[in-house]
Amino acid sequence: MLVVMKANATESEVQNVCACIRDLGLTPHPIPGQSRVAIGVTGNKGPVDPSRIASLHGVIELIHVTQPYKLTSREMKPDDTIVYCGDCEIGGPEPVIIAGPCSVESRSQIIDIAQEVKEAGAHMLRGGAFKPRTSPYAFQGLGEEGLQYLSEARDETGLPIVSEVVDTDTFDIVEASVDIIQIGARNMQNYSLLKRAGKSRKPILLKRWMSATLKEFLLAAEYIMSEGNSNVILCERGIRTFSDFTRFTLDIAIVPALRKLTHLPIIIDPSHPAGQRDLVAPLGRAGIAVGADGLIVEVHPEPEKALSDGPQSLTLEMFRDMMSDLESFSPTAHRDTNVTS
Repeated sequence: MLVVMKANATESEVQNVCACIRDLGLTPHPIPGQSRVAIGVTGNKGPVDPSRIASLHGVIELIHVTQPYKLTSREMKPDDTIVYCGDCEIGGPEPVIIAGPCSVESRSQIIDIAQEVKEAGAHMLRGGAFKPRTSPYAFQGLGEEGLQYLSEARDETGLPIVSEVVDTDTFDIVEASVDIIQIGARNMQNYSLLKRAGKSRKPILLKRWMSATLKEFLLAAEYIMSEGNSNVILCERGIRTFSDFTRFTLDIAIVPALRKLTHLPIIIDPSHPAGQRDLVAPLGRAGIAVGADGLIVEVHPEPEKALSDGPQSLTLEMFRDMMSDLESFSPTAHRDTNVTS
């Protein structure tokens, strides 16, 4: 349920409504809007008698939310959410580009890449310190040492950093080091990790599991938001299909579909579905064209020597070319906001 407050409702009236909702055994979620405050209500197992809430001062309307996901739904919050990180606005008018290697391999590697991608126009730096890998024998990152190198790269360049958390045991140290916490596809339905992310004050970049439906994707984001963290960024990274000429199939259609259903920002990872670097830039342009709020791409100075995901990593020259193409392409792409069904 959504409680819509009058445009001139006072903070005291909003808090009074929240207190009443708690008295009913439910959880209020104040949602500031452009002209008025709304209060989302979660926690009900069945129908809620709205009469106590409807009669309170400042309340103008009660709306029943029909979707199983509540806080992520446009029914709950019609206006687009913008996630702020440093000078970056993810979900704002300009697409945000996050670039860097799949894995942090050394101090010099990540600082050099950070300087190069910043010079080419990237807004944020990505790099894996902890890496969940399909094979137990594959390189799984430098751990805390990698986080230290990422922090030094941020100090050198000013770029905010994005890095993945793989479990609740290491969440605290990742949270203390990075600007945006990534939850990878394999952990999209790791509910204890999602709940811990919901208690964080850092923005969360949530990647879609390779076989997750749109509904499952939004419900995973709901786990995070239901714990109090509203700064969630959705990331489409490709799904598993019968196609055998790419690593995964990039589900371009999910971007406009999500825009109708959720207020959260949506970015595209073109590297993982491509599996080969020459397809990354075209897939990235396609993502921006259908309305994505940004891209997260893998870049490495010597992809043939990369310890993980070398075949899909752009060379620095290819990344510069992609950024040049996007500079002329993005203004002509149709990036409609506040899409309604």
